[in-house]
Amino acid sequence: MINIRNARIVTAQEQFIGSMSFAGSTIDGISAGGSNVGEDWEGDYLLPGMVELHTDNLEKHLTPRPKVNWPILPAIIAHDAQVAAAGITTVLDALGVGDMMDPESVRSTAVTTCIENLRRARISGVLRADHFLHLRLELAVQSLLEMFSPYVDDPALKLVSLMDHTPGQRQWTNLEHYRVYTAGKRGWSDEKVDATVADCIERQVLYAADNRRRVVDSCKAAGKTLATHDDTTAEHVLEGVAEGIRICEFPTSMAAATTARSHGLGIIMGAPNVIRGGSHSGNVSAAELARADLLDVLSSDYVPASMLHGAFMLHQKEGVDLSKTINMVSRNPARMIALDDRGEIATGLRADFLRVRVIDDIPIVMQVWKAGRREV
Repeated sequence: MINIRNARIVTAQEQFIGSMSFAGSTIDGISAGGSNVGEDWEGDYLLPGMVELHTDNLEKHLTPRPKVNWPILPAIIAHDAQVAAAGITTVLDALGVGDMMDPESVRSTAVTTCIENLRRARISGVLRADHFLHLRLELAVQSLLEMFSPYVDDPALKLVSLMDHTPGQRQWTNLEHYRVYTAGKRGWSDEKVDATVADCIERQVLYAADNRRRVVDSCKAAGKTLATHDDTTAEHVLEGVAEGIRICEFPTSMAAATTARSHGLGIIMGAPNVIRGGSHSGNVSAAELARADLLDVLSSDYVPASMLHGAFMLHQKEGVDLSKTINMVSRNPARMIALDDRGEIATGLRADFLRVRVIDDIPIVMQVWKAGRREV
């Protein structure tokens, strides 16, 4: 048994200076107050290892620059090291399936190889974090079902989100924001952006509704957790409610978030939204939802280090209780996908925990432990 003392422990309900012990992979005991037994953490925070439901970080390592494809296994190892160093002990690698704008992108061509390499890396024991899958399905892609169907029964698949990035609605209701973002990210001319918009709208009409129905049916039959994505209106949320969906990922408006809450859906927002002070595409801010008690989970989205920073910022700047904000990056996401053995500092749960020191209001990850083993 290993004992840690003089730590600022944050549980799901409270925080206090105290001690924690663990035996093997399991938390064995927690107590408040002083102790002379064990490693002195000198008042640093002892937090649960974070659980990440949506990170595009692996895709960034697969394509570090436009048109540059990196070898898949080294990309996975680099991604794993980055998320572990950020304090993420369980991660759902969010892989896009289908790309409306670029048929040659990783999302269109490398999903199968990427999933196989993730499986091999897990089996070989070379990963620091626990890795599962979140498949993000682009509904307006004609070949979507062909790409997705082989994985619907994969035990590693913990979450499926239904995406429609057609310009002019949801995340991209403001077409001018879409034009600026796409031209800047891809280096396209105005003419190419306009042609892409027209093509995306046409394919949405042809394929999105039927693909959505078939995906929902297959996921329900396989017992997979589904999430909506970028809901903008109450009607978007209600469509998901009618399909039995229980998670609303990245709602873009207060109306969508309010409707999701009234129907009992869990609400996920991106931590970069908190740190930047708003959405990069001009939609509702995560802090605004937190103030209205309409936020359950923070995701790192495209910056792994943003999860912990975002949780502390909601506490420091918005006055949200620290236990509540830490739950947003640990307990709440774990429960959303039925990982009930982790996500909080509690006796009998898995010993996934972090040592965190705060410098100038910035939380710095000092140590990362997963299942009782130090990984960072």
